Order: sequence, then C-alpha cells, then structure tokens
Amino acid sequence: MEDAKVEIDDGKEESLEQDTLYRKIRKIITPFVMSFGFRVFGMILIIVDIVLLIVDFTLHTNIIEVVSLIISFFFLGDVLIRVFVEGFKVYFSSKLNIMDACVVVSTLIVTLVYTFTDLTGASLIPRALTFLRFLRIIILVRIFRLASQKKELEKVTRRMVSENKRRYQRDGFDLDLTYVTDRVIAMSFPSSGKQAFYRNPIHEVARFLDTKHGGHYKVYNLCSEKGYDPKFFHYRVERIFIGDHNVPTLTDMLKYTESVRTWMSADPKNIIAIHCKGGKGRTGTMVCTWLIDSDQFESAEDSLEYFGERRTDKSRSSKFQGVETPSQSRYVGYYEIMKTKYNRNLPPSRSLRIKSIRIHSIAGVGKGDGSDLRVKIIMREKLVFQCVCSTQENCKVFPDAGSNAAVISLENGPMVEGDVKVMFESSAGLPKGYEDVPFYFWFNTSFITENKLFLSREELDNPHKSKTWNIYKEDFGVTMFFSDSD
Repeated sequence: MEDAKVEIDDGKEESLEQDTLYRKIRKIITPFVMSFGFRVFGMILIIVDIVLLIVDFTLHTNIIEVVSLIISFFFLGDVLIRVFVEGFKVYFSSKLNIMDACVVVSTLIVTLVYTFTDLTGASLIPRALTFLRFLRIIILVRIFRLASQKKELEKVTRRMVSENKRRYQRDGFDLDLTYVTDRVIAMSFPSSGKQAFYRNPIHEVARFLDTKHGGHYKVYNLCSEKGYDPKFFHYRVERIFIGDHNVPTLTDMLKYTESVRTWMSADPKNIIAIHCKGGKGRTGTMVCTWLIDSDQFESAEDSLEYFGERRTDKSRSSKFQGVETPSQSRYVGYYEIMKTKYNRNLPPSRSLRIKSIRIHSIAGVGKGDGSDLRVKIIMREKLVFQCVCSTQENCKVFPDAGSNAAVISLENGPMVEGDVKVMFESSAGLPKGYEDVPFYFWFNTSFITENKLFLSREELDNPHKSKTWNIYKEDFGVTMFFSDSD
C-alpha cells in the first residue's frame, strides 16, 4: 500500500485562497461560462457581426451600428468573465487568448468610433468618411476570434464527453487524465483528426508525458479497435487487444503485469500511462490488476474501489467512474487468485461441457418464459454454439412458473475451456446495452466449482445498471450447469 499513500498530483491548480465571496461567485458562474451552449452562442455572434458589417457597406443604418456595438460589448464581457474564472495568469498564458483579447478591445474601439462619429455634418470631409468606412473593415479581424472560440468549444466538448472523470487541469494542460498513483496514469484515448475534438489530442498527451516524465514513461493501449503511430510516444507503446466492454484473457493479464514489472523496476522514475477509449472499463481492469500485482492492494475489491475513487471528480458529480462491467471486476478477482494462489501463473486448465442454463426471476423479462431468447457461446472470438429457444434449435426450454424461472437445456452443449463469453439476445424487444444485447457475461472455466456458476443481477453485464431494474428484478440471475469432459 506504500505507493498508493504517497502524495499524488490531483491535476488541479493549487490555491491558498480562503472560501471567499470571489471563489463562491466563480464557482457559480464557471459552469455557465464554460458550457457548450455559451461557446456556440459566441461563435454564432461572430458570424452575425461579420454579416452585419458586410450589410452595413450597402445599407447604412443606425440599427446595424447599435447591434454591432452590443455584440462588441458582449465579447468584451466574455473575455473579462473568462479572465475572472480562469485567473489572470492562466488566461494570458495562452498566446491565442492574448490575441483574442487584443482583437476584442481593438474592434470595440473601432465600433465605438464608427458609431458615435457624426457623418452628417455640413463640414464633413469626404476623406474622413472614406477613412471611417475603411476603419470599419478592421472589424473583420474578429473572424480570428473563431480560432479562439473553436479551441474553447473543443475544451467544453472534451469535458462533456469525459463527464466527471478526474481531469488534469494545471500547467497549461486540460486532459482527461488521472494519476491513480504517483507512477500510474489512467487516461482516455490519445486521438487525432475529428476525434481530437472530443477526446485527448494525441500531441497534447505526448507534450504532457514528455514534460512531466520525459524518457521515463511507457504507454499501454488496450483498444482492440484502434491504434496510432507509436512515434508520438517515442515507440514506447505496448498494445493489449481487449474489446470494448469486454475482458482481457488471463494470459494477456499475466504478460501485461510481467511487462509492467520489468519497466517499473528498471528505474524508480519510470511510470506507465494506460488507456482504452474512455479510460475507465478496460483501463480500470488493468490498473487494478497492476495494483494487486505490485502489492499496493491485497484484494480485488479494494483495488477496484480505490481506482473508482481516484478516477471520479466528486466536485462535479457523484457518478462513480470505476470499472465498467461486472465481468471486468470478476477478472480482476481472478488475477488476485492467480497471484496469491498460483504464484502469478495460470491456474490448472479445465474442460467442461455446458449442460443447461437456469434463468431466475424471469417474469417480465421478454416473454417471461425464456421462449424469446437466443443464447450464443463464444471462445477465442469464435462462435462455438448457439441455440434459439423459440424454435428449440439446439435446446429445449422448460418454464418453471412455480419458481418464476426457466431452464434452457442444451442439446450437445459445447465443450468449453478457458475464457468464455455467453450472450443472450431476445426477439421480444428487450432493451439492448453493451455488445448490442440485453445481457451477457464472461467467465473462466478454471474457476468453476462444483460444476456450477451462479451470477446475480449485479454480476451480469447490462442488468447490473440500475436503469434496467424495472425489467430485471432483485432476484434475477443466471445459473450455468456443467459436466466434466467426456
């Protein structure tokens, strides 16, 4: 536990200020000023003001001047409020913000001069009119504000997508990135192109790691669905192919912890940065695996709780940003056993035949008798068995109304060994969740005892979410029955 107790960088600007009226006001207005709608409104006003300028050259009216002046004061207020919210030093540390402020002030002055200069006097010199008209064109530089507004809009969008995950927001960085310990970083996918608009820009992630841990970091990409050029991180990138909302194989977990041990022991300054897509489910699974392997936590439960606490910014919301699915948590538990009981080795392999599946508290789930279900069993990314309950293809369904259950008896059920995925589809319109199915789960045959596996509602992927509990009642669950290999 020693590493987990050291001081960890929370990624927030340190402040010695007391809880003053200034801080209270700033806390209230910050969500509004940094909101997506406010940023979009600012961009629209820039475009409107430029259109008004063009119209003003052909149709000179006082109304256009007044509207343009109001817009100019709005932009000035926008800058002043952002300085108030972000702080003078932080705001003007950005060259783009400096340019933005200069554009706002200069165009406001031009608008004031143009609006309040009398162009109707008898002594008006034609050259003065021409000069003021030319001066009015300077307003066009406001188009450069779009660059600043676009950057602010990107920031707001990234914060929206990351929800209340703890972000690193100091030293000129604003990233969906959390120090879980002083040597372990969890973050979302380092993106480029269009995806960088709402996720961590890869060049900013590289700048952060080079600035904070130059030459002493290694990145682990857990996404099976996408990668990037490893040169961004000086080719210190290792990939582990895990599907979104799914689990790593036990073999990959052992290879991963061995790789991290080697890297971490090479230099006390070395750190690891782990990511999947959102930096929560797959990332949390592998972070917790390492926390157990490195003796920072003894139990899977404690490591999972700790990761969720570190990844969650409770100042924004109480939503828990921990490991995503029960299957992922189950596999962290498997690793705890592999470390303590099997000395970081795979457990003895075990081949089992799946005989039947009992679904408990099935009333209200689909047709309520299991006849609408289709069961798919997958090993090593290949479909090894499926049955259709409505036609009794490869199975027979036995409703047990007295016990509020249904038993699906498999005909020639498959032999399974190692990591197994079981998916349930429905023809009765059951709401779909992850994996585009109503519910599913992973298990490993080496951990099956007494040839039976029972999973409660909270241990099944998708029904574990409280928003589904109007369908899946408290006693809902699945029991799988096995027989030893022939």
